[in-house]
Amino acid sequence: MRLPRFFALLLAFRLPLGALMAANPPAVVIATYNVENYLGEEAVAAETGGRRSRPKAEKAIDAVVQVIKDINPDILGVCEMGEPERFEDFKRRLAGAGLGYRDFEYVQALDSERHLALVSRFPIVARQSLTNVSFELAGRPEKVRRGFLDVTVQIASGYQLRVVGAHLKSKLPTPEGEALVRRNEALLLRKHLDEILAADPAVRLVCLGDFNDLKNEPSYHEITGARGKTYMTALPARDELGDTWTEYWKAADLYSRIDYIFVSPALHREVAPGSPRVYRSAYWNDASDHRPVYATIIPSNRP
Repeated sequence: MRLPRFFALLLAFRLPLGALMAANPPAVVIATYNVENYLGEEAVAAETGGRRSRPKAEKAIDAVVQVIKDINPDILGVCEMGEPERFEDFKRRLAGAGLGYRDFEYVQALDSERHLALVSRFPIVARQSLTNVSFELAGRPEKVRRGFLDVTVQIASGYQLRVVGAHLKSKLPTPEGEALVRRNEALLLRKHLDEILAADPAVRLVCLGDFNDLKNEPSYHEITGARGKTYMTALPARDELGDTWTEYWKAADLYSRIDYIFVSPALHREVAPGSPRVYRSAYWNDASDHRPVYATIIPSNRP
């Protein structure tokens, strides 16, 4: 009788079952969530002409924490985090809800109100976030307002994830044209991803966040790149009813999919089949105008 390959390996290498099972790191849940203006009294919305933004209400904050608790991600990328004291408040509330995170990243770029952030149950062993990314548009210097979050997370010995976070230009109009600004930001994000992939084609790379564009629009295709060895795959995700939208834009009465998790070829094969999901609950809209996207990685130590 022919033994299954798994047990044949045990016999061939005289390995105990526990040792082989321990060879691979644990499953990792990764999520991205735009928490919609986690701001305090001091925040002023630059993109709305300097009008003072409302602080995030306690009911909304409680709902955000509950949403995160429902998903229970190991690594969570956050968009629209407020000032540093808001991030400290956020971390305290997560800890109070029993969500233990051990390491953090916070990006202070040009936008003084809304920031990228990340919380992780695993240690961050390298920080490569970009806070001063420039481009030229119509002869004028411009900057990527939220910068790019970039960290390397050590999941286990010999296994790392490179996590890049982004929040591209919103749909709010600008004199330069919001779509053109967003595409330029996407070009620079892709350039950064290409540099990572060129340095290590086998890197387990994830790019996540709020990209403010649909999958048929130019910015999306700038990020995925040409199909091939450096193609970044957007994980297809649905909720339990089959809906794929991640944002409700109240002003336009529009439901859209604009939040994504992109993965590199090396990481794509480690995504648990059927695991990419869009969050759904009765109180998602109490928390934010966005719904999180999350997926489970089943790490492998194969090269």
